[in-house]
This record gives sequence, structure tokens and C-alpha cells, in this order.
Amino acid sequence: MTTAPRISYRLARPEDAAAIEALDGSFTTRTVFEATATDTGFVLREVPVDPPLHKVFPPEEHDEQEIGEDTAADRRTFVALDTTETADTTETADTTETADTTETADAADTADETGAADTADGGRLCGFAAVCYSAWNRRLTVEDIEIAPAHRGLGIGRTLMEHAAAFARERGARHLWLEVSSVNAPAVHAYRRMGFAFCGLDTTLYDGTPAAGEQALYMVRPLS
Repeated sequence: MTTAPRISYRLARPEDAAAIEALDGSFTTRTVFEATATDTGFVLREVPVDPPLHKVFPPEEHDEQEIGEDTAADRRTFVALDTTETADTTETADTTETADTTETADAADTADETGAADTADGGRLCGFAAVCYSAWNRRLTVEDIEIAPAHRGLGIGRTLMEHAAAFARERGARHLWLEVSSVNAPAVHAYRRMGFAFCGLDTTLYDGTPAAGEQALYMVRPLS
């Protein structure tokens, strides 16, 4: 019988930057959304793709100075850690000499077969959500949210989003807002289950980038 992983959540630390960058955020989908702009709005249609589309995002640099900085009062990065192996080996770890910190940090440069990435302190980062609050329109923007492939479908994304919502309420935000590509149908469906609805479209945002041909969909979730 497969044991459910033990997942813990916390704010990101500067030393988590390499693991966040290494996390596998790729996805495979059998459907995509086609958006057609009209004079009065836009029409969305979900269509099948054959063969299935596999999308790998280009690497992003996450500044260690920004992650975990107390001075970034309106920014937060929440991380999900798979502590299953750590919990199962606690007694062994207590009697084992601590590994060299340089070797541990190097291990964070790549994700493992599950898509998770080792953190500098020996944890396994399996998801994160980076958010930013704007006071002028009381909006919390979900700038990025990624879950390792083997950890999807376990409610980790929803829990990270609830951490973001709690921070949004703390700041006085009226809603959560995000952008998602029209080809990322799995994410669109996940966001809708979390209470998000479509609110906008940009057909040119990705022009001149590796994502040219895709369209940017905007989604919003009101906060009560």
C-alpha cells in the first residue's frame, strides 16, 4: 500500500532559491484552450491535441536576496516540503555526522525523478507559490505556482493557494489574480476548482518569446 507523503509548509528562505529554480514545473496535456477575441469580449473553447502537448518552461532565476527578505513586506514565497523520508530517518540522522554543506547545496541544482528538488538544509521541495501584493488596487498577484509532477493531485497547490489567500487577507486584498497560458489546461482546471474565474485575455503577451502562439488568460478569485 502506498503511503501518502508527509507535506509541510513554510515561508521560503534565501537558501531555497536553487531548489525553487530546479523544481520541475513541466506538464503534459491532451487539451488546450483556443481564445478568440471579439468586439465585445472573447470566446474560449477547449480543444483536444494529438499527440499530447508536453511543455517545459525555461529556467527562471530566483534571487536569494529577494526570497525570505523581511524588507519585501508585500512579497511572499511559500514552499511545500516532502518530509516523508526525513521523518522516517530521523533516528538514523540523529546518529549520523552532518553532511558537508557544500555537497548538500550542490544537490539542490537538479530535481530528482519525482520533479522535487533538494533544499540546502536537506529537505525536498515539491512545490512553491510566489505572490506579490499591490496596495493601489488591493490585489494579490500569484506570480508563480509550481508543483513537482509526482506530487500533483495531492492538494498541495490548493494549500499553497490558501497560504497566499491568508496573506492577501492580512494585507487587505480584495482578490487574487493570476496569468496562465492558454495551453496549460491542467492548471486552468485546477484554478477553477480553487474558485478562480476568467477575467481577461491578452493575445500578444507572448509574442517574440519561446511561447509565441500561446495566449495569456487572466483569472481572478474574489476574497470574502
